[in-house]
Amino acid sequence: MKDTKSYLSKIVQDMPDSGIKDFFDVANTMEGALSLGVGEPDFPTPEHVREAAIASIKKGDTKYTDNRGTVELRAAAADYLTKFDLHYDKQDEILITMGASEGIDLALRTLVNPGEEVLVAEPSYVSYIPCIELCGGVPVSLKLRAENKFRLTREQLEEKITEKSKVLLISYPNNPTGAIMEKEDLEAIAEVVKEHDLFVITDEIYAELTYGKKHVSIASLPGMYERCVVLNGFSKAFAMTGWRMGIAAGPKDVIFHMNKIHQFTTMSAGTTSQYAALEALTSPVRDEEITVMREEYDARRTLMVEGFRKMGLSVAEPEGAFYVFPDIRKTGLTSEEFCNRLLQEQKVAVIPGNAFGTCGEGFVRCSYAYSQDVIRACLEKIAEFVAQF
Repeated sequence: MKDTKSYLSKIVQDMPDSGIKDFFDVANTMEGALSLGVGEPDFPTPEHVREAAIASIKKGDTKYTDNRGTVELRAAAADYLTKFDLHYDKQDEILITMGASEGIDLALRTLVNPGEEVLVAEPSYVSYIPCIELCGGVPVSLKLRAENKFRLTREQLEEKITEKSKVLLISYPNNPTGAIMEKEDLEAIAEVVKEHDLFVITDEIYAELTYGKKHVSIASLPGMYERCVVLNGFSKAFAMTGWRMGIAAGPKDVIFHMNKIHQFTTMSAGTTSQYAALEALTSPVRDEEITVMREEYDARRTLMVEGFRKMGLSVAEPEGAFYVFPDIRKTGLTSEEFCNRLLQEQKVAVIPGNAFGTCGEGFVRCSYAYSQDVIRACLEKIAEFVAQF
């Protein structure tokens, strides 16, 4: 028999492991370590949502659902998206996925042929580039800049468009930078998209987490509905990461073909999780619970931004999600050197910016999905570390 490695796909062999996972692994085994690394709400899933899941199990609702998700959940998802001025038919334009991450994979595999280019606004979520490569697409990086608050500009997009360009993949509010795009920013991008006949995949998992400005979806702009897939879900705003529940919304033909892949690879989203998600969307206290979390995140955001600025590190104001992306270049260290030394010397875990694309080099990602006490303790240790440079 040949060496097992010789049987492996070259794409998979060449794919780097997650730059986030390495730091989690070390921090989780280091006694006394503190972390600002995890992009996961520290709030528990609301009790009434958990109780709805338990009740569904007790009733025996444990069989397969419609591949697309239950009719009731798709209807609730369609109604929820109207909050962002998005109007989709519950029957044919909504698909319930195993988290927004599955939605990203399904959308890319549905839209991209081998050799076609996908324009990716970076720094970006770590799964985007691997998912593009797994479907044979060619990722093209749109390198965002701190001086523009990590917003994508018309000029940056136009510069990278070629005859092979097919899809634009964006995510606002953004992980890892906390950047948002306002309506006028998106209008400029939409003009270029229509001019060059591109399709857009827009990951809006953090849509509920903006501070002082309401989230705007590019799909809500004139002429954009028919050329967008919108991804949303329950992990961040509803503190339901482990339930693996996502929403994909888009034109009927695109959702139909996304569902074909979905039914052949996962069958359907988990039944119990769907009942929990339905409760989350239809509860009369839904918006109140989201507001409580958002206000606490906002307080933590202010605490963290002020903390980094006091220690002399530049920070582009994050206006969404729950991340701060400080510039650490004044230390003379690379992102990975900074994170490794901080972990070893101060026992604080943060994520190197280059894990989110090469233009993230010189930055680190810090999550404020932690208590204010943890944030203060970490900032004190980071300040002590930075002071030596």
